[in-house]
Amino acid sequence: MRRSEIRGHLLDTALRLFNQHGYHATGIDLIIAEAGIAKTTLYRHFATKEDLILAALERRDEEDRLAVRTFVEQRTSDPVERLLATFDFLETTVRDKQFRGCIFMSAAGEHKDTVDPVFRASSMHKRLALAYFEELAHAARFAEPKRIAAEINLLHEGAVAVAQITRIVEPARQAKRMAQQLLAAEERLTPPARGGDAGERTQTS
Repeated sequence: MRRSEIRGHLLDTALRLFNQHGYHATGIDLIIAEAGIAKTTLYRHFATKEDLILAALERRDEEDRLAVRTFVEQRTSDPVERLLATFDFLETTVRDKQFRGCIFMSAAGEHKDTVDPVFRASSMHKRLALAYFEELAHAARFAEPKRIAAEINLLHEGAVAVAQITRIVEPARQAKRMAQQLLAAEERLTPPARGGDAGERTQTS
């Protein structure tokens, strides 16, 4: 394998093992054995286990955010439905046989110090997810996009936590139903009329 392929293989292997066993419980020797490479090869790519964890989290962050955005955009062009479609994506995630909860929450749970680089990387993923919900809420012209994003985010996080224990998709579906009720009652801005005021609002039902 080429150098880039070896690095990708190591990250994929590490992510799978971290998801299965946790970050502290997964040792370098296990990663090496599962990846089928020499220890010197691993350390040629990652100087420490922390470097490997951070690179793995960065890879998963990029993959997950691209995956949900692609899924949502292919699902619908309606801005409100796009917010709801994020729960459909969540259902596909929970349905995956490899699902064992959120690997970012697990990473933060095992690296509890808020200045720990692993905790900070996990926190950044969550902030970026929240920012995406806010982006969708802005596009849907909700009057309070920050609050809407926070509430949608909370429904996502709660559904993942419950699904981690139950290993069923119903929490994601229930969270979507709750989101539908929430959004249906929210005030939205009307498109600005030509030559009119941009701040006009309307109440949707």
